[in-house]
Amino acid sequence: MSYNSLILNAGAEKRLKQGHLWIYSNEVDNAKSPLKSFEAGEQCVVLAASGKAVGTALISPHALICGRLISRDATQFLDRSLFVHRIKIALSLRERVFPKPYYRLIYGDSDALPGLVVDRYGSALVVQIASAGMEKCKDEIVEALVKVLKPEVVLFKNNGKMRAMESLDSYVEFALGNADEVELEENGTRFIAPIVHGQKTGWFYDHRMNRARLTDYVKDKRVLDLFSYVGGWGIQAAARGAESVVCVDSSSLALDFAERNATLNGLNNVNCVEGDVFDVCQAFKVENQRFDVIIADPPAFIARRKDQKAGEKAYQKLYQLAMRLLSKDGILIAGSCSMHMHRDRMREVLRNNGQTLEKQVQILEQGGQGPDHPVHPSIVETDYLKAMFCRVLPAR
Repeated sequence: MSYNSLILNAGAEKRLKQGHLWIYSNEVDNAKSPLKSFEAGEQCVVLAASGKAVGTALISPHALICGRLISRDATQFLDRSLFVHRIKIALSLRERVFPKPYYRLIYGDSDALPGLVVDRYGSALVVQIASAGMEKCKDEIVEALVKVLKPEVVLFKNNGKMRAMESLDSYVEFALGNADEVELEENGTRFIAPIVHGQKTGWFYDHRMNRARLTDYVKDKRVLDLFSYVGGWGIQAAARGAESVVCVDSSSLALDFAERNATLNGLNNVNCVEGDVFDVCQAFKVENQRFDVIIADPPAFIARRKDQKAGEKAYQKLYQLAMRLLSKDGILIAGSCSMHMHRDRMREVLRNNGQTLEKQVQILEQGGQGPDHPVHPSIVETDYLKAMFCRVLPAR
């Protein structure tokens, strides 16, 4: 089979040779290889202006990131065999780190499979595709997953916002088996997660290592879990000896699962409150309620760069509300999954809130995503998750 060539402008290959995987539309020589001549999702050979092969790539001709390298070998293209090979490499890392089969198996660019995410729940796999190239490889993806893992369930949860950027349809469908929910275990605590009707793939494995640190902070404490979803933080806090836990979320479905997860673990110290988190916090303040530990881990307030200003205000408002609800010498666990909310800026927001409220903020620990979300050192966007464990004291 012959493949078209994508020719780069002079010098554009330098960044790729240094390890990056993305090709921007302004780096392409449109006179020699016009992007409009490529089909969405097409595989091609990438050539430097000199004619020397740089590698192979998947093409998204109408996107700013118009190409993502598949391989630096100009003869290697995505097929069933390459999927099997790269899934095995990704699996070997997860099996080295995690004793049980509950983790993010494939994390896109970081696992050399751009536009593909796969979460594993034992014998069930939830797949998300965010690029036209991967969409064209759906059959090969399923075949490779079946060969390597022999799952009973494979669900395509392809209804994410990123698909619109690639002009891809939104859908949720089973490629193998059927299951509305799955069971998993994290840090010794059992959960049920809604993979069909829940958020994203049904669960958020990325904070696993941060949630494991709860043990040192929650014993015999009153804990408030904001944006709790199905109780990833709150249920683990309760299981680690918290006196009481309140989970707050706007989704009744999520809170139904949080209650089920409390029962699953034999916990009777978890209460759920449905409503807008900001409104609920204001009501708690009026009621003069106080909590010893507050977890504030919201969805991404800064999904796009243009959301930066409004998103930072939302983080500031959330963290400030949380600080107002803390008891003396309380702990705020501040989380952010917004890639555009840089760690330095997050620290600054926490510091500013402390000054506004005349509080002293000590950052005790800082965490990021777990090893099933490996960071590609050349792609800063793969390093997105932040958790800061803060002690909040009266100003001195």
